[in-house]
Amino acid sequence: MNAPPSENPAALPQAEALYQELLRQLKPRVSHAAGVVGIVTGGAWLAERLHAALGLRAPLGVLDVSFYRDDFGEKGMKPQISPSQIPFEVQGREILLVDDVLYTGRTVRAAMNELFDYGRPARIDLVVLADRGGRELPIEPSCCGGKVDVPKGSILMLDRDASGAFSLRLSAKRRERKADL
Repeated sequence: MNAPPSENPAALPQAEALYQELLRQLKPRVSHAAGVVGIVTGGAWLAERLHAALGLRAPLGVLDVSFYRDDFGEKGMKPQISPSQIPFEVQGREILLVDDVLYTGRTVRAAMNELFDYGRPARIDLVVLADRGGRELPIEPSCCGGKVDVPKGSILMLDRDASGAFSLRLSAKRRERKADL
């Protein structure tokens, strides 16, 4: 009997190995003046660790793009919406926009729309832990931990344990995660 995708993580790469690869790519190319903005929830978790590891001066920013999504009218409001917080000047700054999994590109588009409400960055580099393909918009990451094949109909999800360690899993549908940033 075959296990459902969410119970068969053997085919998935180790999220911590993807994180280390992402960090290796970022270290030589990021200035200490860059701002890091994570997209709630998994992107914010990833941004938190990258921000600390890169030793950046600007405080960490977090975006909840719920109101900026192009499918807001169809899906409605999430049960838990966190306020976006960007505690640094966006205008003219290099921004690392961080998300956990890149899929259609629609979440990233929404994040860029919201980010521009805070000012016009000098540059935005998209940083993702995993790229699962399937783009609907012409959006590609500047840095990526790795590409991950995901079966059709499955969702790739980032989880974080109590110690902050990452893991990936497949799910048949999106589950709600409580943002803890």
